[in-house]
Amino acid sequence: MSLSVLIFFAMIFVLVFLLRTLRVGALVAFLLAGMISGPYVLNLFQLNSTWTFLGDLGILFLWFNIGLEINIKRLWQMRRTIFGFGATQVLMVAIMLFPILFGLTTWSVIGAITISLLFAMSSTSEDLQLLTDRNQLNTMMGHQTFSILLFQDLLSIPLLAMLPVFAGKSFNLGATLIDVTVTSATLIFGVVVVGRFVLNPLLKRVSKLKSKEAFLLVIMLNIAVWAVMMNLLGLPTGLGAFLAGMLMSETLYSHQVRAEIDPYALLFLSLFFISLGMGLNLDVLLENWYIVVGGMVGLVCIKFFALFMVARVRQVPTHDARLIALMLSQGGEFALLMFQTMKTSGISAVPANDQEILTAIIILSMVSTPFLLTLHDKIFHSKTMFARARMRQLNAGSSDIKPEVIICGFGRVGQIIAYVLRSRKIPYVALDLDVNAVMVGREHGYNVFYGDSTNPSVLREFGLASRRVRAAVVALDNAGTARNAVLTIKAISPKVKIFARARNLPESRALIRDGAEEAWPETVESSLMLAHGVLEKLGVSDDVISHILQEMRDANYSELDNAITDRNN
Repeated sequence: MSLSVLIFFAMIFVLVFLLRTLRVGALVAFLLAGMISGPYVLNLFQLNSTWTFLGDLGILFLWFNIGLEINIKRLWQMRRTIFGFGATQVLMVAIMLFPILFGLTTWSVIGAITISLLFAMSSTSEDLQLLTDRNQLNTMMGHQTFSILLFQDLLSIPLLAMLPVFAGKSFNLGATLIDVTVTSATLIFGVVVVGRFVLNPLLKRVSKLKSKEAFLLVIMLNIAVWAVMMNLLGLPTGLGAFLAGMLMSETLYSHQVRAEIDPYALLFLSLFFISLGMGLNLDVLLENWYIVVGGMVGLVCIKFFALFMVARVRQVPTHDARLIALMLSQGGEFALLMFQTMKTSGISAVPANDQEILTAIIILSMVSTPFLLTLHDKIFHSKTMFARARMRQLNAGSSDIKPEVIICGFGRVGQIIAYVLRSRKIPYVALDLDVNAVMVGREHGYNVFYGDSTNPSVLREFGLASRRVRAAVVALDNAGTARNAVLTIKAISPKVKIFARARNLPESRALIRDGAEEAWPETVESSLMLAHGVLEKLGVSDDVISHILQEMRDANYSELDNAITDRNN
């Protein structure tokens, strides 16, 4: 193995480590690795036919992955948000960008429309990773963001079908719309029919072989067949790979397909981004650095404003509207992929040098998103006037409440506890950072307020330091946040009894060590309830069952240490 290969892999590791620490997607690390190892920096590798071929394979896998996320049933269930919020967002961004791009460049109308639509797309991989890292994927804001990303992925079909139009040779709006609509509808209908009546039976037969190799080869063959078919029809091969992904998403085996293809998909995706980075002309970018930086700032600002306005018109709370707008303010891998697809197809919607600049703008915008979100959190979740104003607005009337119990977290567990306390007329307050949960809880008559359960000032404001508060319930679903809440409560009022939820035994024991009076592990307790039912049906008396279960609880479930392997399920 040559020294250049060793340097290359070491560089990739360092970049992935640093960028993931900063919550920037790993794909950006691969792209930077390609730039640094390419001919313009270290010159470790040249962009030869081998790298180009590997990059083309990466393109197919990226299109396949995007298609795999498009499920007709899911689209139908979320149709109002997807086609309402998603379509409005894309249209608003494109309308705002088009006159700017057309006025400041020498591009044709088709070129300006093309780039406006591509810039309206965001990075699905980065945004989903950010939502997961921030534990916000299952919030209302997370669902709305995911819906917009789904619409953008769905928009891939007409945009790919319009690639010949983007060549700029001819353009008839009416004929183009009809052609693209018919083509898209036909392709989607074909996917549903073929997936149900051809691919499902085929995968069923292959799965009976119990051979991972055969299953994987069917997936590869499916991608290749559709890519070749689209090529023969004069359409981009990427559209074929995209449809192959949609086909797989419509089968009963979609989850297994995703599990089998993920390791290989990541490999080929990384190769695509590495080859893309190698192909960037850094001389052109350095010469036009001010355009790149200005373009990135302009893109982020325009997309933020457009997204925020659309969200507020749809009556999304201000806090969530800001987060959605920030989360989606960057460009995405779809635009990078389209630039590469147009290059390999010989389509020049905009000049080659301009494509280099546009690619750099998108990359910088993707890198900026995590830092913008961190800045947002520092401004709006700290002891600034913004945070205080927000808390006063949401928590009007909270000073009159003198609770005996404070509930940290108003998810499913917190809501049940609040219901029980309310039914017994025991004064309580519940705190949560999810604005939608707070508003819905208020509408149903619960004493729930916006607040950070790990912030001492917030807990004191709701009376924790008072002797009247007798107990605190930590019902947070994030283990780290729950431990912080327990430590904060103990630091403020050591005598308050803390009752916490935990997902498993290790989390339960960690919370008890931190000061919780009791920490009930959900997985274990649900199993004990099942055991109670089984023993009762077998004729064991209630007294004996209660004695058995209570002994296990008193011993902090120590009997289970050698009986099970805890796997969070």
